[in-house]
Amino acid sequence: MALSFMEGNEALARGAIAAGCKFFAGYPITPATTIFNSMLKMLPPIGGICIQGEDEIASMGYCIGASMAGKKVLTATSGPGISLYSEQISFAIGSEIPLVIADVQRLGPSTGSATRGADSDIQFLRWGSTSGVPVIVLVPKDALDCYVLAVHAFNYAEEFRCPVFIASNKEIGMTRESFDLDAVSLPPIIDRKLFNGDKYLPFEAPPDAAPPFLPIGGKTIVRQTSSTHGPDGYITIDPEVIARNQERLRKKIHSARERITLFEKNIKPGSDTLIISYGVSARAVEDAATRLDSQGKPVSFLTLKSLWPVPENLLIQTAKPFKHILVIEMNLGQYVNEIRRVLYDKKVQFYGQMNGVLISPEKIMEVIENE
Repeated sequence: MALSFMEGNEALARGAIAAGCKFFAGYPITPATTIFNSMLKMLPPIGGICIQGEDEIASMGYCIGASMAGKKVLTATSGPGISLYSEQISFAIGSEIPLVIADVQRLGPSTGSATRGADSDIQFLRWGSTSGVPVIVLVPKDALDCYVLAVHAFNYAEEFRCPVFIASNKEIGMTRESFDLDAVSLPPIIDRKLFNGDKYLPFEAPPDAAPPFLPIGGKTIVRQTSSTHGPDGYITIDPEVIARNQERLRKKIHSARERITLFEKNIKPGSDTLIISYGVSARAVEDAATRLDSQGKPVSFLTLKSLWPVPENLLIQTAKPFKHILVIEMNLGQYVNEIRRVLYDKKVQFYGQMNGVLISPEKIMEVIENE
């Protein structure tokens, strides 16, 4: 056993390298900066590139350009930077440019508290771009998850040619912990499908899939535009062509919803309460469940590691036998309404906290006992 002792941010960077990332651009921001620092140490020795942009907008532009040239790319920021990324996230969605974006969340709103964590951006990650076309959002609970989910994120970005977010937060990103890096089982690495044929149409694809890829700057002319376009990449205002492409952008992710669903769960026989959580709060939930079990009061828990697209079947099937559903979030309730929408026939209770302090196992036990 070779134990590694590292913070979540370093683990995420190492996961990106394991996935084949060769380009990073970003701008320093607490609590995400140590991802930048780690990539600066690790990329040049393997022939990669690490750039500090003059601001977040420029950094995202560098990432988009590098991805269009065929590189696997990562950027990292926190809530204020995500706000500045918004327009270029929309560009990446519409032009199907693979990106992985690590959002090490901090307490908001606005500039918030740079040294305090919260799951402040969960709704913004899904809806903080124009069109409402779906994106993929993964959420780790610890440093080990940061490592593994980084590989999943790159795989999804490559397969679906879209931005993929890793919604970490300060308490995960800047907390050091031990795990055996060599013993971790990673998913097989996926690379974007390359075009092989005579006539290349950059956005021609089946109705539920991403198009094959060719890099800009190669022998074949590749057109990219941030405007609505047809399969040939030319700008169009034809309603039928636009509608078909919008539907494909939606279906390519939603049709794979089951494969994208990542989670952990612990179902206790005899329990009538299910706690649903994600992120660092899931660790407090696990601790609370262990303590309650030792008192003869078993509760079950479901830890979500993918939030968008919403894992509807997982929620329905897991919650089916339970009388009480409790959702725990380190915010004022950004995901609970999605769960209530899916579990419309259940009474879903909620506890949230967003004051710069972690939700404690004792608080969770108190909420359960007062149901």
